[in-house]
Amino acid sequence: MTELESEDFLPVTLDNKGLFSTHYRRYPQIHSDNTFANMICWNHYAHYCYARKAGNIIISSTIEGQTKFRPPIGPRNGNLFSDLIELCVKAGDEIPLVLIDHETKDWMNNEFPDLPLYPDRNYFEYVYLVSDLANLAGRNYVGIRRQLNKFRKNCNPVVENIDKDSKEEVTEFLVEWCEWKNCDGEPFLLHEREAIMCAIKYLESIGLSGLLIRVVGKVGALSLYEPLNPDTLVVHFEKGLPDCEGIYKAINAETAFRVQDQFSFINRESDMGVPGLREAKLRYHPHHLVEVFYAMREDLKALL
Repeated sequence: MTELESEDFLPVTLDNKGLFSTHYRRYPQIHSDNTFANMICWNHYAHYCYARKAGNIIISSTIEGQTKFRPPIGPRNGNLFSDLIELCVKAGDEIPLVLIDHETKDWMNNEFPDLPLYPDRNYFEYVYLVSDLANLAGRNYVGIRRQLNKFRKNCNPVVENIDKDSKEEVTEFLVEWCEWKNCDGEPFLLHEREAIMCAIKYLESIGLSGLLIRVVGKVGALSLYEPLNPDTLVVHFEKGLPDCEGIYKAINAETAFRVQDQFSFINRESDMGVPGLREAKLRYHPHHLVEVFYAMREDLKALL
């Protein structure tokens, strides 16, 4: 019988902040989905759980009754990984092992050479040089610079940090944003609204920082972000209203400008397979993509 069971997994809660912070300092992450803030904000949707085994943390998520696992985070352990494979077959869905990064993929190819691993393009994350996003220098950004300059000239923006005094205004902004986007008619946007509201409510306790842009005194855009690892910032949420053309380009640039002395890279997460979003992210010329892979249940079962 496997030494890793479903009963070993506990729900991720706010009380786990210290545990994940300490573990991630030792094992820095490169994909945003494993961050503590992401798990707390999306817990209502993905029902994150974790298990601690052999110095590792193993994360699971369950969406609409379908459970997926991530590779162990910690020292490589072939026996633990074999136990996880067995649990994936027993308790996981048809794609039970996900978010396998390149380094883990290389290790798995050596340990389990007969196991196919498939690229999960929709969840590749886009990573940019902070200096590119802050300065928008060169021919690649001519059009973006033009729109940003027009925005700054026409809209007289004011940039501020999000703090306890602005949280109520930010909440009102998010209500207006959801009305504009018709969140009530789009189930995923409803979940995203709840995730952002959670992020604002627990901003400091989950380690997020935020930036807002005012246009004519009113909040018109925001970004919420945190350190992902020592050289990379991750932007979890970025929202804007259509009141002034170019506001999304402005919040993107302002965020990069604010952190350019602290980080070399900005991870702006994945495009989730949305064609328009993919096009927009590529338009900013990423430095590289964080590639991730998955394993199929039937392929894992063949190893047992």
